[in-house]
Amino acid sequence: MPKKLSNVDTVPTLVRERLSTWGRCIHTQRLRQRITAADLCVRMSISEATLRRMEKGDPSTAAGAYLAALLILGVFEDAIPALVPALWSDSPQRRVKLSQQERGCEVDAEYF
Repeated sequence: MPKKLSNVDTVPTLVRERLSTWGRCIHTQRLRQRITAADLCVRMSISEATLRRMEKGDPSTAAGAYLAALLILGVFEDAIPALVPALWSDSPQRRVKLSQQERGCEVDAEYF
């Protein structure tokens, strides 16, 4: 089981703001579409307590739950636009190779 964030202050402000916006959107859309909390919870396989935390923007709730709720409510594409392919499609096989200096290893010139 993954460790939950123990302190909300460890979550960056922009992330907290986005989660809060998503939560308000989930709440508003659920009410506009006249979907009860119980019905949405059944469709998502979550508890009502989890839904209440999501609607408040709680960062300890899994991101997948927020995304699933937005998808079920039909606002996924508006709430989370797709990333530009250039951000994720560049050669996934490439690895980062750090120099010894970047890794913090000092080369002893006298050793060689």
